[in-house]
Amino acid sequence: MAESTLSARALDTLLGDWRSGAGSAYHALAERIRLLVLDGRIPVDTRLPAERDLAERLGLSRTTVTAAYRHLREQGLVLSVRGSGSVARLPGAPTVLPPAPAADYIDFSKAAPPALPWLPDLARQAVDDLPEHLGDAGFDPIGTPALRAAIADRYTARGLPTTPEQIMVTIGAQHAIALLSRALIGRGDRAIIEAPTYPHAYEALRAAGARLVPVGVAPRDATDHAADAGGRAESEALVRAIGHSNPVAAYLMPDFQNPTGRSMSAETRERVLDAAARQGTVIVADETTGELDIDRPESLLPMAAYGPAIMVGSVGKTVWGGVRVGWIRADRPLIRRLLAVRSPGDLGTPIIEQLLVTRALPHMDDILDLRREQLRAGRDRLEGLLAQAFPEWHVPHVDGGIVTWVGLGAAVSSQLALAARSQGLIIAAGPRFGIDGAFERFLRLPICYPAETTDAAVQALARAWRSLSGAAPVPDQSLLASVI
Repeated sequence: MAESTLSARALDTLLGDWRSGAGSAYHALAERIRLLVLDGRIPVDTRLPAERDLAERLGLSRTTVTAAYRHLREQGLVLSVRGSGSVARLPGAPTVLPPAPAADYIDFSKAAPPALPWLPDLARQAVDDLPEHLGDAGFDPIGTPALRAAIADRYTARGLPTTPEQIMVTIGAQHAIALLSRALIGRGDRAIIEAPTYPHAYEALRAAGARLVPVGVAPRDATDHAADAGGRAESEALVRAIGHSNPVAAYLMPDFQNPTGRSMSAETRERVLDAAARQGTVIVADETTGELDIDRPESLLPMAAYGPAIMVGSVGKTVWGGVRVGWIRADRPLIRRLLAVRSPGDLGTPIIEQLLVTRALPHMDDILDLRREQLRAGRDRLEGLLAQAFPEWHVPHVDGGIVTWVGLGAAVSSQLALAARSQGLIIAAGPRFGIDGAFERFLRLPICYPAETTDAAVQALARAWRSLSGAAPVPDQSLLASVI
C-alpha cells in the first residue's frame, strides 16, 4: 500500500525544467522522475499522480505520460496495479543502474572518507576485549559504561564538561536523529531545519510528523568577506523563525554544515540558543562533521557549551562509515525518555563495534591529524580541477568538513546529475538537500576522496557538462598534472 500520494501539482514542482534535454518528451519525463526516485525526493511507496491528471498539469498528451510510466515500469521504478495507480519503487542497484559503457560507476554522491589505515588493528584489539563481555546478554539500550565514559571525556576535553550519564550510544548519527525526532516531536509540531541541509535528517523529522520550517544557510567561503554578512543574516533569520513559528525543535549543523560547509560563529550560537531558551525550542546540534577542521580561522566550542542544546555525534566521518556507532549527549531526563522510545525499535548498539570505538577515541587527536591532511589535499585538488574545468562555476573555499557546495550559475543540477550517470558518475543533485525542488543551481561534491577517484570524477563531470551545454572542456592529463 502506498504510504503517501504525490499530486500532479507537487510533481510538477519537483520536475523543474525537465523538457530542456534532447530526445522524446516521454523519455525526458521518465528520466527526470527516475532521478527523483533515486535521489529520494520521491520516497519509495509514494503513489504517483494519475496519468490523466499529470498530462493535464504538464500540458502533455496522455499518451506521452503513459509511455513515461511504462518506461519506468520496465526499469523497475514504478509498480502499477489496476485500480490502485502507480507507486514508486526502488529495486536493487543492478536493476536500476545499468553498467556504464566503459567503466564501473564512480559514486560521488556519498561524502565519507576511507577507513582509517589502522582500523584492522583496532578491530583486533576489540575482539581481544570481547571475552569480558560474554557473561551477560550482550545488549543494552544505552551503551557500555566504558564507551559512554570515553565519549564524555572527549566532550570535556573539548570544553564541554560531560558525565557518562548524559550519553546514549546509538547505531550511528542517523539513528540518533530518528530517536530524537520521535521523542521530541508530535504530529503537526513545527521543526526548524536549515536550507539546504542533510536530507536524511529532514526525512526523520517528517516521519515523526513535523511541519518543517526552513531557514536559509549562507555557504562558508573563506575568501569572501560577504560570508560574514551571510552569517549575520542567517543568525537573524533563525532568531525570527524561532520567535514567529514557535517550533518544538530545531535541527542545526553548527560546524562545517552539510552541504554548504559553513560554520556558525560563537555570536550566532549564543543568539540562537538564547532565542530557543526563551521560546522553549529544543536545539539538536549535529556534530557529525564538527571536528573535521582543516584551517578554520577561529576555534569554537561544541554548541552546548554556549547554551542548552542536545548534541549528536558519530565516528562515521572520522573512523569509518562502516562502523555504525553514534551518540546523543543530553540531560538525564531526556536520556531516560529516549530509552523508552528506543526499545520498540532496537535493543542496543552492537558490542563489538562499541569496543572498537572505545579503543579509537583515546587516539582521536591522531585520527583528526590524519583526516586534516587528507581533507586539505582533497579540497585543494578538487578546487583546482573545478576552477580549470568549469571557470564559470562558483567553487567556495571551505575550511573544513567533507563537502563543497558548488554554484553552477544555472538551474541545471538535476539535468547534470542525469547526464553524469550516462558518463559513469553518480552525483547528488542540489535539490536533494532542500525541500520542494529547491537548489537546482547548486551541486554538492565531496572533498574526502582519494586523488585518483577525484580525477576520474571531474573528468566524467566535465563530459556530462559538455553534453548539456557544449561549453565545458574535458580535463586531460596535463590539466591534472598542473593541479598536483
